[in-house]
Amino acid sequence: MNLEDMKRRKDELGYSCEQIARLSGVPLSTVQKIFSGITMRPRFDTLKALETVLGRSGLSDWGGIDREEANCVRETEFHYDACGNGKQSRQKQQGEYSLDDYYALSGEQRAELLNGRIYLLAAPSVVHQAIVLELAAALKDHIRKKGGECFTGVAPLDVHLIPGDENNLLEPDVFVVCDREKITPQRIEGAPDLVIEVLSSSTRKRDMGMKYALYLESGVREYWIVDPDSRKVVVYKMEKAELPIIYTFEEEVPVSIFDEECRIDFSEIAERLSF
Repeated sequence: MNLEDMKRRKDELGYSCEQIARLSGVPLSTVQKIFSGITMRPRFDTLKALETVLGRSGLSDWGGIDREEANCVRETEFHYDACGNGKQSRQKQQGEYSLDDYYALSGEQRAELLNGRIYLLAAPSVVHQAIVLELAAALKDHIRKKGGECFTGVAPLDVHLIPGDENNLLEPDVFVVCDREKITPQRIEGAPDLVIEVLSSSTRKRDMGMKYALYLESGVREYWIVDPDSRKVVVYKMEKAELPIIYTFEEEVPVSIFDEECRIDFSEIAERLSF
């Protein structure tokens, strides 16, 4: 559920902020700030706790669960340890989340799991998505013309970079996987050959820092960071451990995993972004 759904549900059920605070375990002052609009982006754990109350049809439909038990949040769905004897156990903190927690999220909410931390993802801008689609189309067109079997993917699509790793699951903006055994019906299992992240204000630090480190560790062969604000493209050739190469939006950027036979003209992309 998103915030608007919760506000609508609160009105439908006729719950007061005091009732929601008591049933969810969220402090009353926090609940009041959220439903008054003062707090626009609540913490992930706070949202999930509120959903335990507002995601159901009311206490009368809780199948005999008493009020004390209803105040417990179950780990598999809401990221707490198991509830015992009506007592709430320690809440998980950022850095402790796993794939189970990630997949317990509402399907309406996009997120990434990075180093045991869950990051909720805001809707991308028009410019961001325009660049993503242009890049994906150029890569896919090259693969098709060469008769290749590489797969081009775009977010939202789960990429499990390191099989067996329970603390990381990302949604790269654009990626290419050439080993088709890594492609499963649910997600990508293993590191892509090429990953491209288009920077936004909310993801800039992660894309340039933590994600770069994880892509390097997992075996991504080539990593691009596209910065629409500075109109630059930073290219890391991971296999060769070289210093990054910086291109502008006035240049062609060669794709190393395709032996530079594929070159993406960013001046053409920039021209199409003149809206």
